[in-house]
Amino acid sequence: MAPAMLHKGLPAAGRALARHSAAAAIRSNTIRAYQVTAFPVTATIHSAVTRGAPRIPAPIQFSATGSEAAKKKEEASEDATKVDNAEVTAQAAAKPSPPPYDEAAGPPAYDWEEDGNFNIEKFADLPYTNFGVNQHIVIEKEFKECLRQVLWQFRAPVRYAFAYGSGVFPQSKKGKDIATEDQMKLVHPKAPLPVQKAQNGEPKMIDFIFGVTHTQHFHSLNMNQHRDHYSSLASLGSGAVSFVQDRMGAGVYFNTHVTVDGLLIKYGVVSLDTLKKDLRDWNTLYLAGRLHKPVKILRDDPQVRMANQINLLGAVRTALLMLPEKFTEHELYATIAGISYLGDPRMAFPTENPRKVANIVDHNMQNFRRLTEKDRVMPIRQDMNPVKRGNMVRRLPKEFRSKLYFKYQEKYKIPQLDFDKMMDESANEDTNSFKRQQGGSFEQRIAQDNPDELRAIVRSVIRNTIKWPSTTQSLKGPLTAGFRKTFRYVGEKIGKYRQGSKTERA
Repeated sequence: MAPAMLHKGLPAAGRALARHSAAAAIRSNTIRAYQVTAFPVTATIHSAVTRGAPRIPAPIQFSATGSEAAKKKEEASEDATKVDNAEVTAQAAAKPSPPPYDEAAGPPAYDWEEDGNFNIEKFADLPYTNFGVNQHIVIEKEFKECLRQVLWQFRAPVRYAFAYGSGVFPQSKKGKDIATEDQMKLVHPKAPLPVQKAQNGEPKMIDFIFGVTHTQHFHSLNMNQHRDHYSSLASLGSGAVSFVQDRMGAGVYFNTHVTVDGLLIKYGVVSLDTLKKDLRDWNTLYLAGRLHKPVKILRDDPQVRMANQINLLGAVRTALLMLPEKFTEHELYATIAGISYLGDPRMAFPTENPRKVANIVDHNMQNFRRLTEKDRVMPIRQDMNPVKRGNMVRRLPKEFRSKLYFKYQEKYKIPQLDFDKMMDESANEDTNSFKRQQGGSFEQRIAQDNPDELRAIVRSVIRNTIKWPSTTQSLKGPLTAGFRKTFRYVGEKIGKYRQGSKTERA
């Protein structure tokens, strides 16, 4: 379980920092905004005051347990990264977790956000034991192995991979009966029994994201093995495919409605550098937004895990800026899950279920609790102290924060020279770590803005961040998937919209 850490470097009157690996308790069901510095942020939300040792869950099994052939292939692949119990145990022995936070002890001696190394090469180099394991959502073991077997059908190297969406995490109530064989075959030609059970009564295409080191190299190898996955664009070669991927949209290339190992899947290919930048900085929020919600990580990477902790922290901090002083657990999760849909063009047209965010949260509460490592508590109250909330603003993802600053420069009519000086000081951050993340008077002024206006400005920044990358990503669909598959995909989305509209009217 990832330790929850508190902001470092606050003024003496406002210091209260926490960083242990489980839930740091807070009094009176209060979530202190400045405590949200290392996901699980809402691990600081507890209904009872606890001062004991941190709560550590049993380590999660990350190793594959498929066939012997798959195991040999995994051992031979330099790019297939796995973390198993033995590694977690070794990490625990070599590097114990930081001690639990004690309010009277003052700021912690170590804050991974300020002092962390984001160019690590091994899981053993992560800040502390079990760092980021909250990202690994637990699903049925047999279903997980079926998803992992899909990865082994690709000879091209995949460094990081996760499965997501309604094909993995249901967004509606399960039916009483398993879908008939004919119904299942309409989607999955040869679905294993664990997949049938996991998609009980509602067979759906399964979505994947593959993180790769070199996109052109991946596509070159993958086109030789799976030419039928690609549109006619592939006839121009892997260079053209990687050019379209990297220069258009959000840097993701999707192959959709392809059958792999008996399952109908869609998989997106992204450069690891593109993925990590979006997770750390929120330059597009295209993939960062997907990882705000429960996903099943099938192949992990230490640098991506570090970057995703920053991403998850940013999601909670942003949600807190948009929420009132008092809110419910469901409202917190709905705000987090809804970030990536604010600028999504699919939500403006009849191509997406209007109840999508509500469905995600309603049917995945336990997974959100796992992701945030919090116990059920209602209601939640956040500390509105401007110093602490100013620090929270200062620690938002860098590119997103810069856009927020520009919005408030316009609102407060700050002279350009003064604003440029402030931006230059902010730009002095070490690009490999987070330095000097203590909010000043400008951040505190933002945090003290009228709540409705602050919420509206934050939403507009999110919308502007997502809108163009998401729109161009959608527009390149016919080019990458072909017109036939694109029309099929759009038709399925329209069907979901109509189904959601009927549910709303009911």
